[in-house]
Amino acid sequence: MSIRVIPRLDIKGPNLVKGVRMEGLRVLGKPERFARAYYEQGADELIYMDAVASLYGRNSLLEIVERTSREIFIPLCVGGGLRSVDDIRAVLRAGADKVSLNTAAIKRPELIREASRMFGSSTIVVSIEAIRHADGRYECNTDYGRESSGVDPFEWAIRAAELGAGELVVTSINQEGTGEGYDIELTRRIARSVPIPVIASGGAGTVRHVRDAAIDGHADAVCMASILHYNVVRHTDFTRGEFAAEGNTEFLKRSTSAFSKIQDVTLADIKKDLGAAGVDCRALSS
Repeated sequence: MSIRVIPRLDIKGPNLVKGVRMEGLRVLGKPERFARAYYEQGADELIYMDAVASLYGRNSLLEIVERTSREIFIPLCVGGGLRSVDDIRAVLRAGADKVSLNTAAIKRPELIREASRMFGSSTIVVSIEAIRHADGRYECNTDYGRESSGVDPFEWAIRAAELGAGELVVTSINQEGTGEGYDIELTRRIARSVPIPVIASGGAGTVRHVRDAAIDGHADAVCMASILHYNVVRHTDFTRGEFAAEGNTEFLKRSTSAFSKIQDVTLADIKKDLGAAGVDCRALSS
């Protein structure tokens, strides 16, 4: 199988946001602008995640999904605030190809079985947001990484696959947004334990990090946000358009921010590096 390269866009209201360890979310701009750039660079899929859905008890991305699906012709996975089969149906009707479940699935695992039977297992992605405690123990968090669950991510991965999940997105909360690399142990242990594809997420800051997740982490796909978003931001005029209106991208210029750790590369550069390392990728953009 080819390794898929998947940008993740976390969205709050109408805006693309980014934080560190899933906290301190800052607005970067409109998600459609970034999604179009990634589509043109050769993204295999996109993941849209409603960052505040759990706070408000609903997914608010339907309009954004509808607009994106009309212009971008690659699979689109949507998550955040999906609590029922009806919620899933609404997102799929808006144009999504897959849905990502976390909080609702942990609270009621049978939702995975119901959804996979209704829409097909290839449509149902279970998101595992795992935090590593000081004693080395891992735990699943819910509500966009804000709440502890007491659930072991390795046991949960196996159960989610048995219930009918078609894929798993494994995000390290500790590494997310830091630019310090994926949690390879977390990804590898889960990838080895389940018969379904595993998507590594959280921490990519260099092309080497992505390569390590694919090779050492045994991931079937690599998901990333900061390394791609910051490339777009670096090459955008901050004095014009949405950036000037938001006025909150100054933090990206500070040498003390995580921004300084992120390599300036495009998605196409990442694919080329994977190919040079012998990792099979889908066709690159020209």
